[in-house]
Amino acid sequence: MDTKINSNKELSIWEALIPVAALITMLGYNVYIFEDNALGGSNQFILLLGATVAAIVGYFNKVSFSKMLDEVAENIKSTTGAILILLMVGALAGTWLVSGIIPSMIYYGLQILSPAIFLPATLIICSVISISTGSSWTTSATVGIALIGIGGALGFDKGMIAGAVISGAYFGDKLSPMSDTTNLAPAMAGTDLFTHIKYMSLTTVPSYIVTLILFIILGLTIETSGIADSSTLLNDIQKSFHITPWLFLVPIIVIGLIVKKTEPLVALLIGTLLAGIFAIIFQPEIVLMLSGGKSLNFANAYKGILNAITTDSVIPTENETLTDLFKSGGMQKMLGTIWLILCAMVFGGIMDAIGALSRISQALLKMAKSTFGLFASTVGSCLALNITASDQYLAIVVPGKMFSKAYKDKGLAPENLSRTLEDSGTVTSVLIPWNTCGAYQSGTLGVDTFDYLPYAFFNIISPFMTLIFAAFNIKIKQLASSVKN
Repeated sequence: MDTKINSNKELSIWEALIPVAALITMLGYNVYIFEDNALGGSNQFILLLGATVAAIVGYFNKVSFSKMLDEVAENIKSTTGAILILLMVGALAGTWLVSGIIPSMIYYGLQILSPAIFLPATLIICSVISISTGSSWTTSATVGIALIGIGGALGFDKGMIAGAVISGAYFGDKLSPMSDTTNLAPAMAGTDLFTHIKYMSLTTVPSYIVTLILFIILGLTIETSGIADSSTLLNDIQKSFHITPWLFLVPIIVIGLIVKKTEPLVALLIGTLLAGIFAIIFQPEIVLMLSGGKSLNFANAYKGILNAITTDSVIPTENETLTDLFKSGGMQKMLGTIWLILCAMVFGGIMDAIGALSRISQALLKMAKSTFGLFASTVGSCLALNITASDQYLAIVVPGKMFSKAYKDKGLAPENLSRTLEDSGTVTSVLIPWNTCGAYQSGTLGVDTFDYLPYAFFNIISPFMTLIFAAFNIKIKQLASSVKN
């Protein structure tokens, strides 16, 4: 992605903050009016209105309209991979439903995962998968979707389940050497990958332990409504699908491909096509139903699988809970999320073009009078950029470039900066509904951002943990030259 940062000496900090204040005010009112339906389209338009305010500020500060459009185009271009992955995740979800993969995961998961251990088990499972794949996105798109289904059948709140999925997924994403953000942060700060991972574990592991304890407590204290119906659910699943362990070959192959560093898009495409074949083999009645035909010939099989990939699929069951679980919107379901990302990139692009992102970061840097102030300014800058630029990569790149000299001037080793970038930039991106990560996770898991936000404990705790370490001077590594002096 393009990592240049636009500056504008004529733009004051107060002018840079005008679009931010306008956006937050308008979004707040919009969510108040539309409540849970705000992401249905109104928030997207509010982001465009915020971009309009930013463009007006830019116009009065001698920034050309063509420059703003060019920056918007660059921003949208940087999301191409994310958009394609979102579409492929929608396709994967559709075929994994009709093939019986997700129902099989739910079927066996209900027998293995009791309500008391479900939440901490979800956290641990997603952590292991994410460390292995290096991708929080892939983790959510595979085991995350299945765990949402299992937890829903057990009677857990979906926001709570999604919080455990996201906490585990981002823990693994942070510590995996295959993660893009884990490679980007040390590159921006000026340190190497494994020094960064080792140093970051000092704050990440305590955050994870606290998160695990919280989910253990929740699992032991929350009463769920689906416990007594487990046997009925198992019977109803078997009535609707042919359940067999052979269906697990597909997710195993997909995870194996990603561990072998296959491009996520390729792995997801293979997972989609394999699931389509498995659907014809193991669930022919469902494929026929989706095709609307009378007999399962090649044309009807093709039509049924393509319908599952692209549009709404609902598998009727005798159980209302299962009918709610066995729904998939296919690629079509992801269009609202893509719409949100595109509008967010318009706002972020114009904010960058007029120099507002640079000005806000510089203002935060000037507030850093002490070591703790420097860490706090870095955290604040990452949060601000996740909100305004709507992209976790910019939330790492911009502060990384802006603060690297300041850390060096204070005699701090670069891994202090790289750790702080990840502790605040990477993990908080998923807490912002219009950020690419927040939009993706919400769309993939089918849970509104504000519903899972209170339970994304790891993501909330991480920036506070890095500030606690800074405030009490715990494991704050000095430059070698500074120590000698």
